[in-house]
Amino acid sequence: MIFSRVQRFFWMCAGTPILIIEKYPTEHSKYFGIGATIFFTALFAALSGGYALYFVFAGSAFGGLWSLSFGLIWGVAILNLDRSIVSGINKTSKGMKQFLQASPRLVFAVLIAIVIARPLELKIFDKEIHEHLRSRYLSEQKELIGKVQQSFNEKYALELTQIKTYQEEYDKLSSEVSRLREELKQEVFGSRTSTTSGVQGYGTYAKNKEMVVTAKQVRLEFLAGQLAELRGYMNRQKTVEGINNQMMLTDDRLDVKAANAGFADRNWALGELAHSSSDVSRSSANAILFITLLFVVFECAPLIVKLLADAGPSDIDIKESESRIISQLTNRSFLSRNRPIREYRFMGSKISGRRLRKYVSNKRGWGR
Repeated sequence: MIFSRVQRFFWMCAGTPILIIEKYPTEHSKYFGIGATIFFTALFAALSGGYALYFVFAGSAFGGLWSLSFGLIWGVAILNLDRSIVSGINKTSKGMKQFLQASPRLVFAVLIAIVIARPLELKIFDKEIHEHLRSRYLSEQKELIGKVQQSFNEKYALELTQIKTYQEEYDKLSSEVSRLREELKQEVFGSRTSTTSGVQGYGTYAKNKEMVVTAKQVRLEFLAGQLAELRGYMNRQKTVEGINNQMMLTDDRLDVKAANAGFADRNWALGELAHSSSDVSRSSANAILFITLLFVVFECAPLIVKLLADAGPSDIDIKESESRIISQLTNRSFLSRNRPIREYRFMGSKISGRRLRKYVSNKRGWGR
């Protein structure tokens, strides 16, 4: 009983009336396979559509519900499209005519396969996409910090130039003060050099050197104060301009940002993975291509099976039934005997007595 229900369900998916399939046992397995292929294609479409929409509503309260609903709707839509595509092939046509009839449907099937395959490829290469997104976000952060820093430097170029000038003078003067202190020490202890007298004690030369050291020390302290004041001002401006808030992303923050990436970013990463020149990327690109081709073949399989198969009893039965119904509907004498003829008139017109009697006689003849 269960097998019978499953079989009838797959027959329904094949797009051919179940009553006609049941009349011919030789057609049971063919339409069972076609219907199963169409059903599983729709199932993969539902999974990929739901997975794609999951990134659109990621983080929202009802994101899972929306993705599940869209996946079901997308799967039913693909199931209906595939049924229409397969059932629209006329097997009673011959040769090239049948292929031309099916060619638009094949193109449409290929497009459906590509749309279905992309979200599933995103899931399959999730780890590789994650690493590409980490690298991209890190590069973007570095670039952003560089642009903000450049803009800040241009805005406060005068202050930065003054700091640089003071710093250069401070470094030079600090080195000179250290040298003069050493010479003063040697002068006091009586060490004779090219810059000392060699007279021991705190004499005239030592006093002169001490005065020079003191003057330069005063200038050094002034420069240190100016540098401290300017640097304090620049630090305050960096806080105001938001420079201090610009920092490199940590590994944990990069992982979180890559994990929450949207569909567009993940699709970009997959494209970069497929077009990169490294050996790993070339291998991944080949895998992506074969996965897409697999879904193309899977989607086109029902069409190909129906094109390659000979016209079966069910196809001939459907063709003869359609021809008979069309012949009956286009036969005027059959319509006059078996169906009431309704006459319509424009607003304000009247039916003449002769036409009225003809209409009544036709209606009575139909009732008999």
